[in-house]
Amino acid sequence: MAHSRTARRRWTAAIGLTGVAALALSACAQSDRDGESGSGKEGGTLTFGAAGAPKGFDPFYATDGETFRVSRQMYEGLVGFKPGSAEVEPALATKWESSADGKTWTFTLKENVKFHDGTPFNAEAVCFNFNRWYNQTGAGQSEAVSQYWLDNFGGFATTPDKPSLFKSCAVQDPKTAVVELTSATSQFPSVLGFTSFSISSPEALKKYEADKVTQVGESITYPAYANEHPTGTGPFKFGKYDKANNVVELVRNDDYHGTKAKLDKVVFRIIPDETARKQALKAGDIDGYDLPNAADWAGLRSDGFDVKVRPAFNVLYLGINQLNNPKLQDLKVRQALMHAINRDQLVKSQLPEGAAVATQFMPPLVDGYNKSLTAAPYDVEKAKALLAEAGATGLSLKFYWPTEVTRPYMPSPKDLYGAIAGDLEKAGFTLEAVSKPWNGGYLTDVDQGAPDLFMLGWTGDNGTAHNWIGTFFGRTDNRFNTGKAPWGGELADKLAAANAEPDAGKRTALYEDLNKKIMEEYLPAVPLSHSPPALVFKKEVQGVTPSPLTDERFGSATKG
Repeated sequence: MAHSRTARRRWTAAIGLTGVAALALSACAQSDRDGESGSGKEGGTLTFGAAGAPKGFDPFYATDGETFRVSRQMYEGLVGFKPGSAEVEPALATKWESSADGKTWTFTLKENVKFHDGTPFNAEAVCFNFNRWYNQTGAGQSEAVSQYWLDNFGGFATTPDKPSLFKSCAVQDPKTAVVELTSATSQFPSVLGFTSFSISSPEALKKYEADKVTQVGESITYPAYANEHPTGTGPFKFGKYDKANNVVELVRNDDYHGTKAKLDKVVFRIIPDETARKQALKAGDIDGYDLPNAADWAGLRSDGFDVKVRPAFNVLYLGINQLNNPKLQDLKVRQALMHAINRDQLVKSQLPEGAAVATQFMPPLVDGYNKSLTAAPYDVEKAKALLAEAGATGLSLKFYWPTEVTRPYMPSPKDLYGAIAGDLEKAGFTLEAVSKPWNGGYLTDVDQGAPDLFMLGWTGDNGTAHNWIGTFFGRTDNRFNTGKAPWGGELADKLAAANAEPDAGKRTALYEDLNKKIMEEYLPAVPLSHSPPALVFKKEVQGVTPSPLTDERFGSATKG
């Protein structure tokens, strides 16, 4: 996704996080290595058909999926996510403990780990990275540069008006780092699994002046570290970025501390057009790509390709903006919108196999999902009656839908819009259709409150409830303009309290209750569906586990 990232801008970036780069593989010379990393063929090159160019290779400054896809092959964080799930597992930290109040976290670190430049990974390196993030200045504090920090940790050392979740990092001994927070949060430590918070070599960061970011207007310039010298601890190292030929090349890290990669190289070939990526796959120019159109799944399978379907870890929703039309501040009108949409038919006719109707704003995999909720039934007559009771029969609304985009939760915006609009019109709504390019006015208009209704969605960064409903409704100045609702502040306060609850069981119960209240008492928008995206590979590609977080790692991949 992905990924402000104030509450509003984070939607854009994190959506990008999951509408990420595509993957491909091209054959290369085989190596003579003989199974040092387990069974499977050794050597070769994985060429990944990417949907766009990375903006750089410093993960802390990354906000888009194209950059994350490349970076996560080179870097590791203190924690990671278990392949195929959103479950947190050890990475550079082997274990961690929290104080009772959830503010002090002690990380025991993996030993005998070296960065790609040969320098040691230890507690000093961990604290150097935390302090680097916290002490950003100038352009480094820009929402366009450090969005993930702003979203998840708040402010910086020099922004007393915007306090930070981070307080300090202390070296207890070379293998023990202690991180102090200013308050408890449900996001910790899973937030440290985000690629943005990967650990870089302190020596490389200093040598290549990693923090010398400059911004003039909308133009941002990154230093040598981000462009040419990214230095992590991962199974692959930076090779080169050939901008003339739109190719990024990573090479195997023979000194990797864990199970070493079997491939010699991973190559990302930038092919922005999805149809062109499919043609390149069929021609044998690449060996796989991300987000194949759901309409192509069956054909790709019949042609002998391996379509890997990720777990559905997203939500498509009908956004309702309460700013412009006071009628939308009436719960009965919002309930009428919900009952007017035939979500069962929408899922069956417009979304890929495995899609499901959403009962709330998070999928079942997320802790805090309320299993007692059921989808509101499709009932045109009830929708009409609710509009009549609200004095809103024939209500005229501007309904925005995006062009020039495909998202995991929204494979064909035009078709989805047509189905939803048709249902709403049957219930008595009068709609004015407005379509704009995704990056050519649509997101800007949504952020500025221009639509009455809009289609948007989200793919989760982790398995915490706050990453979902906290992102959506944790502020009153959000895309739904809930600050106009009498309950907007109350909802934001309840979400903040749930996020700060250190007891996991109590926190889960709070989120379950909030999901119920959101659907039955507040209804700030209408959740529609959860839809599983896919990757596609040649059959000879093995060892890539599809991730609900699009957190696929290629260290375990083989080809041939």
